[in-house]
Amino acid sequence: MAATKEQVLASLAKVPGPDGTPLPNTGALSDIIVTDGKVFFSISVDAAVVKNWEPVRKQAEDAVRATPGVVSAMIALTAERSAGQGGAKPPPPAHAARPHAHGTGQAHAHPADKVQPGVPGVDAIIAVASGKGGVGKSTTAVNLALGLRDLGLKVGVLDADIYGPSLPKLLAIKGRPETLGGTRLKPMEGYGLKVMSIGFLIEEETPMIWRGPMVMSALTQMLREVEWGKLDVMVVDMPPGTGDAQLTIAQQVPLKGAVIVSTPQDLALIDARRGVAMFKRVNVPVLGVVENMSYFLCPSCGSRTDIFGHGGARTEATRLGVPFLGEIPLHMDIREKSDAGLPVVATEPDGAHAKIYRDIAAKVLEQIKGGASSGRSAPKIVIEA
Repeated sequence: MAATKEQVLASLAKVPGPDGTPLPNTGALSDIIVTDGKVFFSISVDAAVVKNWEPVRKQAEDAVRATPGVVSAMIALTAERSAGQGGAKPPPPAHAARPHAHGTGQAHAHPADKVQPGVPGVDAIIAVASGKGGVGKSTTAVNLALGLRDLGLKVGVLDADIYGPSLPKLLAIKGRPETLGGTRLKPMEGYGLKVMSIGFLIEEETPMIWRGPMVMSALTQMLREVEWGKLDVMVVDMPPGTGDAQLTIAQQVPLKGAVIVSTPQDLALIDARRGVAMFKRVNVPVLGVVENMSYFLCPSCGSRTDIFGHGGARTEATRLGVPFLGEIPLHMDIREKSDAGLPVVATEPDGAHAKIYRDIAAKVLEQIKGGASSGRSAPKIVIEA
């Protein structure tokens, strides 16, 4: 029988904080999520005392894993600096961004000395990203992955959107990942893809009220503690924006490149520019831009309407000096199939929409085959004057 939240709290009550107070009474615990024997929570403390709390985090992890019914535990130690607190900041962890103040706050990436390790068995990792939400990035990521599959590749998909995971629904995958040896997870499978998402580990309506370090910890574990096996390509469906998740992925693995998804309208293109700029600053090649919802095709009469304008992403790609990968229409079939977990590349392989996605996949594959070596140095962020 799987453990309950009450059982986990009882185990944590036996773990003393640095001053001897039982951990649940310290006020440092986040909400504890327990689902099918998998436990997630964070411990938030002041940055000045974080070194004193790392042994507590380890004891808490050991205590939770020893609780009957627990199969895995994900526990992050979150260090926060109190408002107005002075003094030197503690050194950042090796995998974190390292800011150096020179005056104005403009961030640029410079290669650090260490080279990122890849994910064992995975030949290439690409990110599918967007500067804002609602542009169809996840639908594009899934159909791109299926297009790469149709080119004869072994493909996996990682859902890096911790707050709004989409892959369980888009691929109609239900159930929980198996645990291998008590420490690693077996990815789920759908349409010939290996898939991992935080959505497989929590209930669909459970909100992920996590701070940055917990998100970074979860992403690292889904990259490093999943038995991906042999893959030619891993497609990472990124969350919208340019925050913790994007930086974590860029720093944790040697990305072969990034695909930016945008609609044609000016508002979306502003955010797409930020996405392109972010990947360039962390030394990740931009494989190209996709214009999604490029035009509307009436399902009744077949007439075309440019609801969001047209050609904006192509123009922007030319201006930024990155490839333009293709135009995907706004069409009822794509929307309905996606909502039903029946992506068009898999379920209508001979259709016009599947051909568009496969053409984009072929362009992406051509670039990653001829791209730079994956032994890229990890970026660090420098704040320049």
